[in-house]
Order: sequence, then structure tokens, then C-alpha cells
Amino acid sequence: MSEPAALDGAADGRAAAAVRPAEVALLASVFVVAACGLVYELAAGALASYLLGDSVLQFSTVIGAYLFAMGIGSWLSRHIERQLVANFLRIELLIGLIGGLMPAALFVAHSLLPVSAVAPFRALLYGLVLAVGILVGLEIPLVMRLLKRHFSERYALKDLVSQVLTFDYLGALAVSVAFPLLLVPQLGLVRTGVVFGLLNVVVAVWALWLFRAELRAWRAHALACAAVLAALGAALIGADRLTTWAEDRFYGDRIVFSQSSPYQRVVVTSGAAGVRLFLNGNLQFHSRDEYRYHEALVHPAMAAHGAPKRVLVLGGGDGMAVREVLKHSTVEHVTLVELDPAMTRLFSTEPLLIALNGGALKSPKLTIVNDDAFGWLDRHDALFDVIVVDFPDPSNHAIGKLYSTSFYALMARHLAASGYAVVQTTSPLIARKSFWTVVSTIEAVGLQASPYHAHVPSFGEWGFVLAGQRPLATPRRLPEGLRFLTVEGLPALFDFPPDMARVPAEPNRLSTQGLVHTFEEEWGRVHQ
Repeated sequence: MSEPAALDGAADGRAAAAVRPAEVALLASVFVVAACGLVYELAAGALASYLLGDSVLQFSTVIGAYLFAMGIGSWLSRHIERQLVANFLRIELLIGLIGGLMPAALFVAHSLLPVSAVAPFRALLYGLVLAVGILVGLEIPLVMRLLKRHFSERYALKDLVSQVLTFDYLGALAVSVAFPLLLVPQLGLVRTGVVFGLLNVVVAVWALWLFRAELRAWRAHALACAAVLAALGAALIGADRLTTWAEDRFYGDRIVFSQSSPYQRVVVTSGAAGVRLFLNGNLQFHSRDEYRYHEALVHPAMAAHGAPKRVLVLGGGDGMAVREVLKHSTVEHVTLVELDPAMTRLFSTEPLLIALNGGALKSPKLTIVNDDAFGWLDRHDALFDVIVVDFPDPSNHAIGKLYSTSFYALMARHLAASGYAVVQTTSPLIARKSFWTVVSTIEAVGLQASPYHAHVPSFGEWGFVLAGQRPLATPRRLPEGLRFLTVEGLPALFDFPPDMARVPAEPNRLSTQGLVHTFEEEWGRVHQ
């Protein structure tokens, strides 16, 4: 080989070695941008579920809108013909800024808008989802073109597509596992969004350094990176304060505890009127009148049995229902099945909340099981004298399955021959058809249903259904010291005035879950 040729070959080798870090950086950026894009998608879906209810509907529409927007972005990428690096850098900064601040913006908007202003909130939600989706759709085609331009001698088209999609899917896999198990419980939604926004900016800074020789107006791009980093850094520092401010405005009282578990957003507030518990923004109890709800939920079934020894409580991780169960001296053992360990941990360790449930969760008669009630019933065969079902309302399909014929058939399998079950069953006044749907569902599995209702000021008129293999036995005595129920007043609870009287309703089946749609429709009218 001649000397000039050898020198040319050496130069080529040095050039190839010099661009190797850029190749690694671009492939790594695919992993990062895929992870960031999925985080924004999941955060939007989770927030929509928290704030609007019906998780299946919200996740389906958010994901659909996001994928549609990505398609638009991919189509638009064909019109970017010049300054690929500069455009890639700008897109990363925009995604980091809009996507990173999206959870915070939605939290603030939800707090500032009236409860009835669902349409403006939806417009903001889907506007942000579409904006982020379009920008994410622009990302991957630009990365592929940058790789092809710089490493055409290294990659055939099929290899290039394979490499990029492999890193893209790996990033999505990592985030899909980390989001519910690590990110949301440890960071919260607002901080998670900001952290991944910063990762997008890191990719932009990486591109700024790697391709500094190609960039025009390098200083302007550097200033833009610094500005976005500063904005997201400030948001990260103020994330907790912002979340607290937004939730204080929304809940109206001082927040004494808040946590995002893998299952729900748990918020406890304290004010002049008392302590309140919210799950995903929905009121679960108010300390000033929760005794009315829990006495009505527990004691009719317990007293009807007469001498219950083994009791199962499904849901009710706050311990209030267990507190009422333990007022019956015949009770020997209580099993509490609560999905979220954050609930049972909170209500068994915080002094303010222990005072409310009377330390019921520390009773030696109690066994706490943190598990899905549906699965737990399916795997066990123990019989109980009384089963107390204290789930949240069927506002989404995940909870709606616990109001289905499949669930009540499992429940019936665990009832002793003389046993009774009681189910909290939304408002027969506001959600009349939903209430009677639950009654029909219980009857559809062969149980005899005895619906009743009680007035709880924080909720209004509230409904329950008592069910068993035998007709309801009229209770003749109640525990001493109750503040609401009396033996003489019990018959009135089972009397329904015309505006709450029974209406035709089909059973709620697991395959269709019509109850969820009925519930959303009926309660939706309240906020219109």
C-alpha cells in the first residue's frame, strides 16, 4: 500500500473511532426518549383517572389520543429536511418542558377550575397529550435519520430499524415496570414528570455537545438548554409545595397526610369541622358523621345473625368498620382484606387516625391481609358468619368487578348457612338505578337481598344491601353506646319512599360491567 493510501486509511480509522461515542449516545437517547414518552403517557392517564374517574375510559382515550398524535408527528417528520441536529435538540427541549410540567399543570388547573368545569379540564388534558404525542412522534424518525447519515457504512436499513426499535421497546419496558412500583410511590406524579423532563433536556445537552461542530447558533441553543433546565429544576424543588398548594385549594382543609401508593392517591385533611379521608379525590369519610355510616353498615347484619364469631371485612382499610365489628362481644376473629398496604399502615400508625378507629387495627382478634379481595376469596374456602363489604363506589372497571355477579357468587361461597353479608351500595336517591342494579346483582346469584338506607350528612342519603341464604331475621338488640342506630329505629331504614323505590335494573356482569356506566352517568348529573 502506498504511503498516501495508508495515511488516508489511518485517517478513516480515526474518524470512525471518533464518531463511535455519537453512535452510542444516539442509541442511548432512543432508550431515554422512549422511557420519557411513556412516562408522560402514563402520568396523563393516571391523573385523568384520579381526577375524572373511570380508569379504563381515561387510560383508553389518553393512550388512543397519544398514539394518534405520535402518528401525526411521524408523518410531519418528513418535512424536516435540514438542520436535523438543531431540530432534534429543539424537540427534546419542548418535550422536556411540556411533558415534564404536564402533571403539575393538570394538578393546578384541576384545583383552580370549578368542580363542574370538566370540559375545560378535558380540553387542557388532551391538548397537552396531543402536543407531547406529536413531539414524541417526531423524535424517533429524526434519530434514525441522524444514525443513517452518520453511520451509513455501519448499518443497513434493516439493522438500523432493528437497533432503534429494540432500544425504544426496552425503554418502554423499563418505565412500564418502574412507574407503578417505584416512581409514583417514591416521587409522586408531579415530581416524576419533572424528573423525566430533565432527562429529555439531558439528551438535548448531549446532542449539543456531540454535534457542536454542526450546530449553527450554538450559543443560542446552549442558552435554551440552560433556560429549560432552570425551569424544570425550579419545578423539581417546588414540586412538593406546588402539590400541597393545589391539594389544599381542592380539598379546602389543611392536608395532614398525602401519599401516592401503587393503587391510589391517599389524602387526609384536618379542619375545624374534623378529619376527612379522600381516595383519588373522592371523600371516603368525615369524622363528624362517619359513625352514622359505619354503624349502619355493620350492625344490622351483625345483630341479625345474633352471635357472630368469625367476621370478614373486605375493604375498609381505615379500620372504622372493624371498630364497629369489635363492639360485638361474641366476635372471636376478624379478617380484614385490604388491597392497599398504605391504608392499613397509615391507620395503624398515625395517632390522629388511630384515635378515630379506636386502635381497631391493633386488636389481637384481627388478621390483616393486603390482597385483592376477588383473588383472595377465590383462593380461600373459610366460612364466615358475617361478611362486611366496604369498597369504594363502582366508578371504574377495576372496582366495578367487585360489584359483579362473579364477585357475589364468590362471596356467597364464604357465607355460613346462617350468615349474612352487607354491601355498601352508593346513594339510592342520587344514583337510584345503580343502587337497584346492585340489589339485582346480589339476587342473581341466589342470595336473598334486603336493601336499606341511612342519612349521612357528608354523603346524603346512602344505601346498603343485606344479603343471606335465609330471610332477614329482625334484630332484637344492638351493642351499647351506639350514637345513631336503635332497635326501634331499624325498621325505618328498610322503608323506601317513592323517590328511592325500586326501578328495573339488570344484574352487573363481569363481562359487561354496565353498572360502571350507569354510575358515572347518574353521578355525572350532580356536577353538571
